[in-house]
Amino acid sequence: MTTRESMPYDVVIVGAGPAGLSAAIRLKQLAAEKDAEISVCVLEKGSEVGAHILSGAVIDPKSLDELLPNWREDGCPLAEVPVTENHHWILSKTKKSEMPHFVTPSFMHNKGTYTGSLGNLCRWLAGKAEELGVEIFPGFAAAEILFNDDGSVKGVATGDMGVARDGTHKGDYTPGLELHAKYTFFSEGCRGHLTKQLIAKFALDKDSDPQVYGLGIKELWDIDPELHVPGRVIHTQGWPLSETEGSNGGGWIYHQANGQVSIGFVTWLNYTNPHLSPFHEMQRWKTHPEIAALLKGAKRVSYGARAISDGGLQSIPKLVMPGAALIGDSAGFLNVPRIKGTHTAMKSGMMAAEAAVEAIVSQRGHDELAAYPEAFEKSWVKKELSVVRNVVPLVKKFGDLVGSGLAGITMWLEHLGIKVPFTMHHHPDHESLWRKDLVKPIAYPKADGVLTFDRLSSVFISNTNHEEDQPVHLTLKDPAVPIAYNLPMYDEPAQRYCPAGVYEVVGEETGDPKFVINAQNCVHCKTCDIKDPTQNINWVVPEGGGGPNYPNM
Repeated sequence: MTTRESMPYDVVIVGAGPAGLSAAIRLKQLAAEKDAEISVCVLEKGSEVGAHILSGAVIDPKSLDELLPNWREDGCPLAEVPVTENHHWILSKTKKSEMPHFVTPSFMHNKGTYTGSLGNLCRWLAGKAEELGVEIFPGFAAAEILFNDDGSVKGVATGDMGVARDGTHKGDYTPGLELHAKYTFFSEGCRGHLTKQLIAKFALDKDSDPQVYGLGIKELWDIDPELHVPGRVIHTQGWPLSETEGSNGGGWIYHQANGQVSIGFVTWLNYTNPHLSPFHEMQRWKTHPEIAALLKGAKRVSYGARAISDGGLQSIPKLVMPGAALIGDSAGFLNVPRIKGTHTAMKSGMMAAEAAVEAIVSQRGHDELAAYPEAFEKSWVKKELSVVRNVVPLVKKFGDLVGSGLAGITMWLEHLGIKVPFTMHHHPDHESLWRKDLVKPIAYPKADGVLTFDRLSSVFISNTNHEEDQPVHLTLKDPAVPIAYNLPMYDEPAQRYCPAGVYEVVGEETGDPKFVINAQNCVHCKTCDIKDPTQNINWVVPEGGGGPNYPNM
């Protein structure tokens, strides 16, 4: 067995997203204030910081103002496009109606927010972190959790490089590196591979609801300059998901810098019809006359997909365990009605950092950072999430029309200081599918290659790449399940819920069906890990540096 080298740090952070980078910056700021030496390392599985970051994105700068008050004057790319207009469209197949502002509380109006690339914001934050002395290692995937003899988290190990598909070592084999820390922050984003293990090992979710999810599919378009209005923000609900019983979600259109629009569509993963394809719903949504008119003569320049944590307050697990903490979307701080989670994710990282600095300067290590969840309980983050805690369950239970109306009433009451005396609960997304014979098949139109596209051409412009000769990172607990159970029961829904064409059933027409995994196509969205009805698919990290390379997402 090859011996792995190890490196000691005070804090190791897994994931260079907004939460992880904010934590790293705050750790170094506080260390300087206290004249203390605190070593910080950030691991990032993408080939560079921002390579795997995908969001709409409209960002509330509340946490950024607190962390780096001079960001607007300091070259931050987010400052380029403040939001100037806010619209909410309710779509039928051919028409739209606009929801007036007065119907929704003021926190829904996007006043003071900015729109731009979250990946570019993370690149800028990484530069600020490095200026403070943070060590950032892109292209290194945290593949294993390390534990001390007393069961506390010791750190993580990066994945081995140069391992062939059959498990043998290739000529360029390099063993992984162990990173030991007094405290390890898990900032892996939605449905983190290691976070999932920690939640199970420490029963972090025993007092919370199961997390529930949406799948966001995004495209970036260069549009006609005459149609471009920098700072215009539009959200949509209704069609096309209104045509399929048991499904919810909505779209976004954000006019950003350089004549580009970010457009995208979120399908909540509690949908019931196994024939539904979130990718094709997004393509169909673009054919609405209002959206098609915006994209006439335009050019699609990028594509990506990412699951998002929709559970809100009641699905946040316990945030700490001996030696470690969950921050950002690993814990699930997204405010779904506002369609914003960057500011809450950043603040969670900052609160965890503040707790860790106090512990480290007190000569502690590997214990529970109780000050972090205590800070969360008193924070504006909890208050913000509490106000909207019933919105998603109400819409899921009563549908778009009635559910949205009831959700609006609860938001107004909470906004006015009238506490609604109940909290509705969530059910796991993988339990929601109906048998294929109980629902209608869905006939999606063929892609035209101009406005609508197929999955493989979409994956191509996501710049996704994996070393082909490596172990498949989409693992099956039981290889027989896809054909023996999922195919007859649900027409194997992995063929449709994956937005990258990873999963196929071949040979069905000859009576010899086989389940094929095209792992090289994977854009790391994690939908398969979430939606598979028997939870048979387990997503694990591939070799570091693999996956999408989003340039401006």
